[in-house]
Amino acid sequence: MTSRANLSRLLRPKSVAAVGGDWAANVVQQCRKMNFPGPVWPVNPKRESVCGIPCVEKISDLPAAPDAAFVGVNRELSVDAARQLRDIGCGGAVFFAAGFAEADDASDNARKQLQRELVDAAGEMPLLGPNCYGVLNYLDGVPLWPDQHGGKKIDRGVAVVSQSSNIANNITMHRRGLPLAYVVCAGNQAQTGASDIGMALLDDSRVTALGFYMEGMDNPQSFAELAERAREKNKPMAVLRAGKTQAARAAALSHTASLSGGDAAARAFFHRIGIPLVHSVPELLEALKLFHLHGALPGNRVCSVSCSGGEAALMADHMRGRELQFGLMSESSRAKIRKALDNVSPARNPLDYHTFIWGNEAKLREVFSAMMENNFDLSMLVLDFPRADRCEAKEWDAVLRACESASTQTGARAAIVSTLPENIPEERADDLMRRGIVPLMGFDEALAAAEAAARFGMAKKFIPPKIVPPRDLPLTTLDEAAAKKLLNEFGVPVPPGAVCDSPEKVRQAAEKLGAPLAVKVLGVAHKTECGAVALNVSSPAEAESFAEKSGEGPWLVERMIVGGVAELLLGVSRDPVFGLALTVGAGGVMTELLADSATMLLPTNAEEIRAALEGLRCAPLLTGFRGRPAADIDAAVECALKLSAFAEVNADLLEEVDINPLIASANGATAADALIRIRKEAK
Repeated sequence: MTSRANLSRLLRPKSVAAVGGDWAANVVQQCRKMNFPGPVWPVNPKRESVCGIPCVEKISDLPAAPDAAFVGVNRELSVDAARQLRDIGCGGAVFFAAGFAEADDASDNARKQLQRELVDAAGEMPLLGPNCYGVLNYLDGVPLWPDQHGGKKIDRGVAVVSQSSNIANNITMHRRGLPLAYVVCAGNQAQTGASDIGMALLDDSRVTALGFYMEGMDNPQSFAELAERAREKNKPMAVLRAGKTQAARAAALSHTASLSGGDAAARAFFHRIGIPLVHSVPELLEALKLFHLHGALPGNRVCSVSCSGGEAALMADHMRGRELQFGLMSESSRAKIRKALDNVSPARNPLDYHTFIWGNEAKLREVFSAMMENNFDLSMLVLDFPRADRCEAKEWDAVLRACESASTQTGARAAIVSTLPENIPEERADDLMRRGIVPLMGFDEALAAAEAAARFGMAKKFIPPKIVPPRDLPLTTLDEAAAKKLLNEFGVPVPPGAVCDSPEKVRQAAEKLGAPLAVKVLGVAHKTECGAVALNVSSPAEAESFAEKSGEGPWLVERMIVGGVAELLLGVSRDPVFGLALTVGAGGVMTELLADSATMLLPTNAEEIRAALEGLRCAPLLTGFRGRPAADIDAAVECALKLSAFAEVNADLLEEVDINPLIASANGATAADALIRIRKEAK
């Protein structure tokens, strides 16, 4: 991990070198355009000057070691440029060229080798990229950037770190009133990752919040440290994550792997460290605006005020399924609102104050103040501005003055929320930010921003994920009997049973165990689909008959679990980035179809497991649905803890373990089926 001290020259340079042709010339042009105060030195053996600045022929001809360099030459020449810049003491460099390891093609070792050579050549010199646009520092006026951009110099604002240069450039073109302090591209993260960059940006007192666009995680443990540092500094963070973690599960046999693959482990990671995930670039920008002006929200109680019943209804609809709630008003506040509105509109949240007080600034202020005095975590006023080219907006100004006055009087965190993004023009958005009122564009985006701010503000101290790399040993799949034996040694309850190598021994085992019975062919992953299991077997003769008809054994004969209330899934699988993750969900033969599951990283605890179980759609079955007995949730939680203990002890060997179903009854929970894939020494 690159030290934060080493990144200071690269992020806040006082001198810049631009190495290469047209792309490097663009950097020089952008520095001139933003009036970068320090020297800019173009390096190009074929040009006499760039933007009127004389070129030097090679890096060794530079008059001094630059604080930062932009390297815009091809990938092969980039390696030599990195070595030369390192040798002269450059403070850090951006490498623009593509064609390294960004394609993540496992078969293209040449590209990966070239990327390793680039990192080796850079040595201790900080390196951004390759395949990277660079750094926009709008605080100090440093555009180490090879393209046009839409930002301007500011005194304080948010920082955005992006793996995609084009997404980063698009963000600079926004018209939403968001003050951008830094936009930094991470590119391939060959040496310096998003976590490193974030740590360095947090140390700038002028940065108020951090936003990330991520396609791949550089180092989960470093990012967890970044989250903890951001919380210590009270600088909220949000992440927009694109793509899915592709766990190599082509050979996975378990239900757990099918549910915990994709981005389930990534979502579990961000949930664990208390960093909100947003789902679009607009949501990210709206969250950052809210962070910048109001910081993290201490809770999730919000209110909505509008002059339309339609707007109030839509706000209520858009709240559905979110981790927000419309807070309750005090009776005194309700009385003030009823009085101000002449009892025309019910005093409730969301509030429709109707249009008959529209333009009456005093009445508007009374209503807004009565609403905001309830100490909501965010007070939202729905307001769309008219087109400036065709309409008059004088009465809208009265609404703004009333909102600003009410917010100042009550100390409320206030937001203006528009129905359509374009209905808050850029000049209005900038003005609202100056007034201390955050302009949020679009109902969904506004509520996503509030949810993100509340999630960051309400996050508890987290258990750091412990990521143990797997040992380089061959994988083997244990059959059900062996898997159950291993799990039972860690305290997971299993039904009594016996492994039999002949139909006759199946009958003998059935006689000892007693009906009802389950008889299974061992060594088959999905037994139900293959006809390799017989349930509710009522006699030894029936058990023997099934064994004879099912072909070769061995067979597992078990006493059937009776009195089950619900079938659950418990499993642990290895994510290649985030390590071992525990999944709980609805179990049985329809597990994948129901897709009702929750994933959490290891280590975990009983509180987190219980919350995950209670958050499932099938949770009513556990608590007693329509008069049915409730399941023993404590027993299910205990099984999950025992399974987690087994996984942690075998963290460097385990690939996946699947208990499906775990049959939860009124007084216990038992593993009815199990599968384990684990690494073992070859015999």
